[in-house]
Amino acid sequence: MIDSTTTARASWRAADLGARREISLPQGRMAVFESGTGRPIVFVHGLLVNANLWRRVVPRLAGEFHCVTLDMPFGSHALSMPGADLTPPGMAELVCTAIEALELGPVVLVGNDSGGALCQLVATSRPDLVERLVLTSCDAYKNMPPLLVRAIRLIARIPGGLGLLMSALRLPWVRNSPIAFGALSIRPIEPQAAESYVLPAGIARDIRDDLRRALFGQHRRHTLSAAAYFAEFDRPVLIAWSGRDPIFPMAHALRLATDFPHARLEVIPEARGFSPEDQPVRLATAIAEFAAVSRSADVR
Repeated sequence: MIDSTTTARASWRAADLGARREISLPQGRMAVFESGTGRPIVFVHGLLVNANLWRRVVPRLAGEFHCVTLDMPFGSHALSMPGADLTPPGMAELVCTAIEALELGPVVLVGNDSGGALCQLVATSRPDLVERLVLTSCDAYKNMPPLLVRAIRLIARIPGGLGLLMSALRLPWVRNSPIAFGALSIRPIEPQAAESYVLPAGIARDIRDDLRRALFGQHRRHTLSAAAYFAEFDRPVLIAWSGRDPIFPMAHALRLATDFPHARLEVIPEARGFSPEDQPVRLATAIAEFAAVSRSADVR
């Protein structure tokens, strides 16, 4: 039996994310967090994290922008989506329907990790919803899923393996190791946030089922399909790539900055894949400067 304290730790979201809302979508219910007013910025996280990934970025932007953080069904979420299409195209459609349900578009769309891959799919399939695109270190080209996720998928194929893995990740020394979050963050993630990442799929079968479907939906054909249309995306793009990233190669950042016709690269120093965890101030500053440029300047 799971006690109420563990359930509360699994569902904790930082107050800095803003007000929590639940929206009803064709795919199911989704939790979103809103803070600030102004030009809308939508944040999309990846596998085995949740909206808390952006908890130190949002408060640095909410004074000038309307920050909306999605709690995606990537295995660390609170609201399961049984029967929903959790392949990358299905998840990208989920982002689109959320933007439309919140009447936000077009938005500044920001993605990290596998969430960055979703943002690539949204930008190339629904450019009408994206005013500007920010890609932090993320899956791209043939790097979907990256090696770390492939290892998790192998474990997930073993009966009971995924549950055992999530139980092991409750131990700080395991989740901070180089075979877990240590590969994605230079500094250990604060325990309250880290527990919100690893507990949901460990204590709830329906969340674990969502995670399994999201894991097995990952395939390079989706990122390669998006890449075929990068040249057609005529909006500004910021590639804010981590400088010490062993998972997402800098070569992909350089290629993205070339393949998008209106892109520039900014390296986030002293950060691995989770730059919102390692360098929230530097990342928020880069996003703010990029998002603050007027629409008229984009036309010139």
